[in-house]
Amino acid sequence: MAKSTVKFKDSVAEYERIAAEIAARRFSGIYLLMGEESYFIDALAEQLAATILDEASRAFNQITVYGRDSEAGQIINLCRQMPMMGSYQVVILKEAQQLKGLDKLSLYTQKPSPTTVLVICHKEKNADKRSAFYKGCAANGTVLESVRPRDYEIAAWLQQFIRKQGLTIDAKALSMLTDHLGTDIAKISNELKKLTVSMPEGVKRITDADIEANIGISKDFNNFELCKAVATKDMGRALMIADHFARNPKDNPLLLTVMALFGQFRDIFVVNYLRWLAQHRGKPFPPDTELMRILRKNNVYVLGEIKQNAAAWNNRKVFNILGLLREYDAKSKGLNAGGAPDGELLRELLLKIFLL
Repeated sequence: MAKSTVKFKDSVAEYERIAAEIAARRFSGIYLLMGEESYFIDALAEQLAATILDEASRAFNQITVYGRDSEAGQIINLCRQMPMMGSYQVVILKEAQQLKGLDKLSLYTQKPSPTTVLVICHKEKNADKRSAFYKGCAANGTVLESVRPRDYEIAAWLQQFIRKQGLTIDAKALSMLTDHLGTDIAKISNELKKLTVSMPEGVKRITDADIEANIGISKDFNNFELCKAVATKDMGRALMIADHFARNPKDNPLLLTVMALFGQFRDIFVVNYLRWLAQHRGKPFPPDTELMRILRKNNVYVLGEIKQNAAAWNNRKVFNILGLLREYDAKSKGLNAGGAPDGELLRELLLKIFLL
């Protein structure tokens, strides 16, 4: 199967377009919601289930089935039925990737009923785009390909997500969330819902203290503070945070810490290289707007810190540090770690960084 060219930003844009159409009650006869990122699939399925029919009609004309418990023929028969006491019915197929003989649904998707809305939730992977099933969905309905974000994409999405709720979030609080929860959008969304419910009425800004109090991430001992300590060459502070991580390994996995450090030193390397080009090749150093695009940042304050930190590091040393981080990335996954726990590996890594 050919590799998909759809990017996370494309998934976000398509999700927002489909959600707006549903809100405006412009429905398709078929929705194929597929891909690795479950958040957008679940959100659209829930919106469709709550919007298409009114509460009284759902008892008669809305049914949810699961792929592992169903057969293609059964689902086709459900879709061909006439609605009871209404204009149309809704059939929601969840976990469609577990349905045996999924392609047999092409008998329906190529000629859907005008009185049925079929919602197909196909998680973990895409349906085969070469199949008659997929082609029928694309020709006669709406398809969402839900792609997982990369680590550098999650912060911008999260800021926009929070802004749409009428809130703002501090740079440190944002970093605490993304460093601790990674790129799991569903988990981040759930944590934010709990946070916004607990915030005092009228408060519109999320701070590191809010994250600590409501999500349980320490505002003093986290990857944001560790990266700051390393970048400013504060060995004592960095090792103190590492000791805290060692005592709480489940909350502070080494892999996420290595990724955070790698991202920081990658940015430092890029800024120093651009400065070298400006000094030795006569190329102008990029303005902040261009540098933000290059580094994939959307915060001028964060950009200023990167430029300030970069001035304290020689790029030859940074190159060696990036090599160390690749080595410890492998160790965090169990390769050549010698059975050492995460805390010991992190302390070892930090000492090597500081003593280079």
